[in-house]
Amino acid sequence: MIKIIKKTNIDFISLRYKFFALSALVIIAGFISMYVKGVNLALDFTGGTLIQVKFEQKVDISQIREAMKKNNIEAAIQTFDNNSFAVKVKGKQDNVNEISEKIINALSEIKVKFIEERRDYVGPVVGKDMAKKAIFAIILSMFGIIVYVAFRFSNPILGTTGVIALAHDVFVALSFMSFTNREIDLVIVAALLTIAGYSINDTIVIYDRMRENMKKFPKMPYNQLINLSINETLSRTILTSLTVIGVLVILYIFGGSGLNDFSFCMLVGSITGVYSTIFIATPLAYEWQKHN
Repeated sequence: MIKIIKKTNIDFISLRYKFFALSALVIIAGFISMYVKGVNLALDFTGGTLIQVKFEQKVDISQIREAMKKNNIEAAIQTFDNNSFAVKVKGKQDNVNEISEKIINALSEIKVKFIEERRDYVGPVVGKDMAKKAIFAIILSMFGIIVYVAFRFSNPILGTTGVIALAHDVFVALSFMSFTNREIDLVIVAALLTIAGYSINDTIVIYDRMRENMKKFPKMPYNQLINLSINETLSRTILTSLTVIGVLVILYIFGGSGLNDFSFCMLVGSITGVYSTIFIATPLAYEWQKHN
């Protein structure tokens, strides 16, 4: 394997409180953002109507906002490539067809020809059911990871700290989605589950090296053993992380508006996943070991 960093001797454990504080600040900021602004849930979870249209000539999003405002339609507007726009009216609606026609009539006032590409409606019952299933999927995946890591390493401490780290990654990704007011839909839930898998995979690599070093150096202090294991795997961590992050940056820049939110969430989660493995998961394992 290519070694970007040939040999390091960084004392990561001594830096743990600084990074605990940094993570705490981001998490608190995330809670405040979600409390003040709320979570921008998509139609998948709130229910509502979506109309996607494509204009024959260039139309600015401000024109669509003005048309919606003029007709008293509270809508979220999403842009796509090639003059396509999605108008979303969230929440319970008694007359779906009436709302849809009202949106179409408002768009007609722009005086630019368009074609309707898509019309969707999600009922509130279906939306709530999707939300419950999404939360259940995330919780079940985390429980499964705890069980897997605990059995693999015969150490529940490593399993628990690993899941705390990936829960940290998922929440940080959600926080940045809130900071930037991006929608949370089923695609983002898939991204969060992917982030969880990526995060624990990176953590397991270091835990494996820790287990090997425990056999090699049974009398080595735990903090030194953790530092040794992280330093020995640092080149691999940087190499694989840069590969993933590089692809996500390209996807974010050139992937189009349809993949923009997904690639943004994945990008934040991938960066946080590397960070949490080194500065959250292993230092927490040390703290737990030290106080028990």
